[in-house]
Amino acid sequence: MTNNQTLFEKSRIHIPGGVNSPVRAFGSVGGTPLFFKKGKGPIVWDADDKAYIDYVGSWGPMILGHAHPGVIRAVQDTAELGLSFGAPTALELEMADLLCALLPSMAQVRLVSSGTEATMSAIRLARGYTGRSLIVKFEGCYHGHADSLLVKAGSGALTFGNPSSAGVPPETAQHTLVLDYNDAGQLAETFAKMGDKIAAVIVEPVAGNMNLVAPHREFLDALRELCTKHGSVLIFDEVMTGFRVGLTSAQGLYGIKPDLTTLGKVIGGGMPVGAFGGRLDIMQCLAPQGPVYQAGTLSGNPVAMAAGLATLKCVQAPGFYEKLSATAVQLTEGLKALARQNGIAFSAQSVGGMFGLYFRETPPQSYGEVMQCDKSFFNRFFHFMINAGVYFAPSAFEAGFVSSEHGAGEIERTLLAAKQFFSDQNA
Repeated sequence: MTNNQTLFEKSRIHIPGGVNSPVRAFGSVGGTPLFFKKGKGPIVWDADDKAYIDYVGSWGPMILGHAHPGVIRAVQDTAELGLSFGAPTALELEMADLLCALLPSMAQVRLVSSGTEATMSAIRLARGYTGRSLIVKFEGCYHGHADSLLVKAGSGALTFGNPSSAGVPPETAQHTLVLDYNDAGQLAETFAKMGDKIAAVIVEPVAGNMNLVAPHREFLDALRELCTKHGSVLIFDEVMTGFRVGLTSAQGLYGIKPDLTTLGKVIGGGMPVGAFGGRLDIMQCLAPQGPVYQAGTLSGNPVAMAAGLATLKCVQAPGFYEKLSATAVQLTEGLKALARQNGIAFSAQSVGGMFGLYFRETPPQSYGEVMQCDKSFFNRFFHFMINAGVYFAPSAFEAGFVSSEHGAGEIERTLLAAKQFFSDQNA
C-alpha cells in the first residue's frame, strides 16, 4: 500500500470522507487522492515522493508557483511579530488601498477569511441595501457553500430553485432563481417579470466551477444594463478570476463595472483570505457604519495579508500577464493539436492564467453543454497523466491554472505525455 493510500485510510477515521473538501476525494475520477507534502515552483511532491507538474495550483492562488521566495519571506517576517491580534493592523490598510487602486469599481472593501464568506456577505449586503430578497444565480456557477447559493435550477425557466444539498431549507432556496449562463434573452425575460423583486445577480464573469466557460459579450452587457435599469446589485464573483485573468481581473478584461466584487485566491497568495467591496453607497450600509451586520474575528489576518501583498506586488511586473497567458495558450493549443492528429473529440481554451479542457468538439458555452462532455474519457486522461507525473484537477468540471513558473520545459513534458495518451486512444 502506498503512503497516499495509507494516509487516506487513516484520514477516513476522523475526517468525513477522508478529506476536508469534497473535490479532494477523487470521487469524480475514482482512485485514491494524493496527499502532498511539498511544492516548489510548478512542481508538487506527494507522500510517496513522486513529483508532478501542477496545473491545480491550490485551485488558483499559486499564480507565482509554490513557495515563492518573496512570499515565503514576507510570511516569515510577519509571523515573527505575531500571528493574529483581532485588532486593526497597517497591513489591512495597505491591502485595502491596493485593491481599490487596482479595481476602479471598488470604493471600499471589507476583508474576510474565505471566498464563501465574501459571497455570503456580499449577498446579505445587497439585500440590505435594496430591501429585496430575490437573488439570481446561474446554473453551474459555484459561489461557496452558503445556504442560499447551494441551489440548483428548478423544473423550468423562471421557476425558483431547489436545494442542491441536504440541510438547505426549501424556503431558503425559494429566494434564489437559477438561470442559464450566457443566456441574455432568459435574463431579460426574468427581469421583465421580476425586476422589482431582484436584490442582486451574482455571477462568475468567467465561469470556472463547471470547467472554464467564457462569457458572451451580450450576456455581460445585459447583466450590467438590466441591473442598472431595475436597481439590482450586480455582484461579480471574482474569487477565482480576480488577478488571475489580468491585473484588473475579469471586470477590467471585459470592461464591465460591477456594483460589488468578491475576491479570494490570489489576494491571499496561498493563505486563507477573501474580500468583498464595491460602490461607496452600498459598502457604507455595512456595520459598524450601517445596519447590515458582518464580522470576522480573524479577518485581515496579518500573515495572510503579507502573503497576499507580496503576491500582488509580483503580478504588477511589466509583462507578467502576457507571459502567463502565452503559457496557457501554448498548453491548450498543443493539446488541441495532439487530439486533432489522432481524431479525438477534444477542445480547449484559456483566459489569462486559467484554462479549460473538454472532451467534446467545441468549448461549452453553458452548463448544459458542459454536461455533454465525455466524462469517462476525461477520467482516463486524468489517470494517465497522473501516472505520467502531470497533475490536472481531479474532475472534468473544474478549470485548470498555470503559474508564472510554468515554462517551456513543463509544457513540453505535459504535451509529450498527452501525445502518448491520445495515440493510445487511437490505436
